Amino acid sequence: MSLVLGLLPLAFIGFIGWLIYRAVKGKPFMFKAHTVTYGLACVAGVFTYAFFLGMDIPQLVKVVVSIFLGMVLIVLAALLQRRRQQPDKT
Repeated sequence: MSLVLGLLPLAFIGFIGWLIYRAVKGKPFMFKAHTVTYGLACVAGVFTYAFFLGMDIPQLVKVVVSIFLGMVLIVLAALLQRRRQQPDKT
């Protein structure tokens, strides 16, 4: 597992370098944008998974609780903003 996590950043940097090289040379891009985005999201997911597995349980609980609290605050802010932007129907 540590070998994979050690090689993953190098593979990611190589992939980004390959994309830049193809863009500079003006070669046609053979991937669609959503395919590249999906690949980058998978790589980010693997890093996040490995990061969370390396935490001890109390710290993991704090991080998960703060993520959910942030989600709740974002939803509340969006609801308040939507209410303020709707015209009065009187």
